[in-house]
Amino acid sequence: MAKPLRVGMIGYGFMGKAHSNAYQKVGRFFPELEHRPVLAALCARNQEKAQAFADTWGYESVETDWRALIARDDIDLIDIGTPNNTHAEIAIAAAEAGKWVACEKPLAMNVEEAERMTAAVEKAGVPNFVWFNYRRVPAISLARQVVEEGRIGKPFHYRATYLQDWTIAEDVPQGGATLWRLDVDAAGSGVTGDLLAHSIDTALWLNGPITSVVASTETFVKERVHQETGQVQPVGIDDACMFLARFANGSMGTFESTRYARGRKNFNTLELNGADGSLAFDLEDPQYLDFYEYTRTDTGSKVEDHLAGWRRVHVTNFEHPYMDHWWVPGCTIGYEHTFINALADFLKGVETGSPAEPGFRAALETQRVCDAVLQSAREGRWVETGLG
Repeated sequence: MAKPLRVGMIGYGFMGKAHSNAYQKVGRFFPELEHRPVLAALCARNQEKAQAFADTWGYESVETDWRALIARDDIDLIDIGTPNNTHAEIAIAAAEAGKWVACEKPLAMNVEEAERMTAAVEKAGVPNFVWFNYRRVPAISLARQVVEEGRIGKPFHYRATYLQDWTIAEDVPQGGATLWRLDVDAAGSGVTGDLLAHSIDTALWLNGPITSVVASTETFVKERVHQETGQVQPVGIDDACMFLARFANGSMGTFESTRYARGRKNFNTLELNGADGSLAFDLEDPQYLDFYEYTRTDTGSKVEDHLAGWRRVHVTNFEHPYMDHWWVPGCTIGYEHTFINALADFLKGVETGSPAEPGFRAALETQRVCDAVLQSAREGRWVETGLG
């Protein structure tokens, strides 16, 4: 008999849709799970918009105060899909109330908040999870498997890019419900927290701790109208960020992110080069993982020259991560499925007693790197992350 898991979702924006869809579908594609999410309540400040979202997605009720939502005895899980500056207060209150907590990335505005959030969920002993959904792209999960199998060998280089173009126009305002990511008071940072947090989380997962960084950031449009005040205000977030990194395993990394790459909508790539092989991935072509094999792991010998070369693996077979829960081989899955896969892992982790990553503590490590990147950009020097 399935156990109902009554979900209180806070926020009805882009991530509210992605998470709600995952709650609705996870039990259909992962029927072995013991828990079945129930869309119990949708919480947002605007009653009319919240009700419209609840009606569309099938939520049983609506709240306009997140504190009232947390106080309800019929809510098991609090899902935080709100701007970054609200994560800490909501997550800590939810943990203290004994609720499960799922939180959008980045975990917090800064390390200090992230530490308090992590301490709160660990003190309460409640299940916790952060929606770094790109780990659940089957090709990226396969990349992790390739690394764990020793097929890359000693790593030398890790490089990541995350490029978009949606804020180039100078007349794009900042702030408000739709453009809070451009408001430093709501977001904490720009591309560093919004985009590079994904790249950093993936890098830590594939290549281990980042020990030090040196960074440069740029804000190309210095002032924008604020949607809530109507006043022209300075822009405090970073429009672009580049940084160099050193990993604990001795490898070097380069990371680049911008919202000013004309023509790039969600261009998220990674490449890892090692002594025995390399792998590469592009989110805009997500069903493929590119792999170069230099040394065969079964024999330890070099691949014959006339057969050496990059191979493109179509990650849709049943033996590939997650794909035995989806369609027949050759049929691809997309963006929405990464959230369903992530939720399935979270629930399975609770049920088996082996928590899925990234939880709050793992996301705290990503926050440490983000803060070090921003500190380095301000001070113009290498900064230690405290990891490793």
